[in-house]
Amino acid sequence: MSELADVFGDLEDPRAVNARLHSLHDILVIALCTIVCGGQTCTDMELFGHSKREFLESFLNLENGIPSHDTFSRVLGKLDPEAFQRWFLRFMEQFAQGVQGVVAMDGKTLRRSYDHAAGQSALHLVSAWAEERRLVLGQLAVDDKSNEITALPKLLEMLTLQGKVVTVDALNCQRQIAQQVIDQEGDYALALKGNQGTLYDDVKLFLDDADTPAAQATQVSKGHGRIETRTASISDDVAWLQEWHDWPGLQAVGKVTAVRRKDGDTSEETRYYLLSQAFPPEHCNDIVRGHWGIENRLHWVLDVTCNEDQARNRKGHGAENLALLRKLALNLARLEPSKGSMRGKLKRAGWDNCFLINILSQFTKIHMR
Repeated sequence: MSELADVFGDLEDPRAVNARLHSLHDILVIALCTIVCGGQTCTDMELFGHSKREFLESFLNLENGIPSHDTFSRVLGKLDPEAFQRWFLRFMEQFAQGVQGVVAMDGKTLRRSYDHAAGQSALHLVSAWAEERRLVLGQLAVDDKSNEITALPKLLEMLTLQGKVVTVDALNCQRQIAQQVIDQEGDYALALKGNQGTLYDDVKLFLDDADTPAAQATQVSKGHGRIETRTASISDDVAWLQEWHDWPGLQAVGKVTAVRRKDGDTSEETRYYLLSQAFPPEHCNDIVRGHWGIENRLHWVLDVTCNEDQARNRKGHGAENLALLRKLALNLARLEPSKGSMRGKLKRAGWDNCFLINILSQFTKIHMR
């Protein structure tokens, strides 16, 4: 645990020197431990500190005791989120270099972070999710006067994309995104809808034609009382499409038709994609399914297990910094090799100091490489 001593050492303390009763490192470690143990608010952090003081004193200084909830709130509100994000990316970069497969990009709004009195809209964050290892690689806040389309390229710039397939929803199916992924030596599978106008119409008409030469593969999965059959069709006959639309890096187009049967009801949905490679249809099925991991294994867990959608921290940069701490806590819990649900791991960490140490040791192992 002594290795935790310099983990947050690169971050600049935003407080005046004469206002530093507690070290920034101690504040962030207690905040992180609180979230790892299922806590949610700055009040929880103070309560956790008092309840676990003997444990915390085994590896933290705590010369002036446990910080108050106001101190946690003030520090998290003042901490530079861009510097914290850069720290997070440096920390995850050591692991991200070995990540392959799908990197899903998607946004999420923290609904309760709005502040009518201050004229502050709800915080919207774009995250990068490595589906193969189920880890968050980074996050970036969307500016109040902007949207995901402008924020996503900035987040992509921070990532190593070689050997990875970037997936985005139809909103972010943009030429700039496609070109940037290619420039960074990655591949893409971009969901295509009507916002691309004639390109969507041409791809849909082409792939829906029974005479179109296309490789096909079907997968069947069962779960939660549902049977889903997904058929992927891929065609690399896109020279004519490139002549008309000149889309950056386009090598193939594809569609995936999903038929779901549950409780006697049947539904069908077809999605269309622009691809930087003529992926085998079996692989394309996996890529498309992998994209939804960011919804099912990240956003859902943040809302249901961490109660993020109800988080009301609104002071300064508090909401953004707390969101990054939640993602860091989830990464650490996933890196801990024992089996079990995320909810179970967080509860166990709160009840068992040895298990909490196991989770924190994943943090120091990566940091000290």
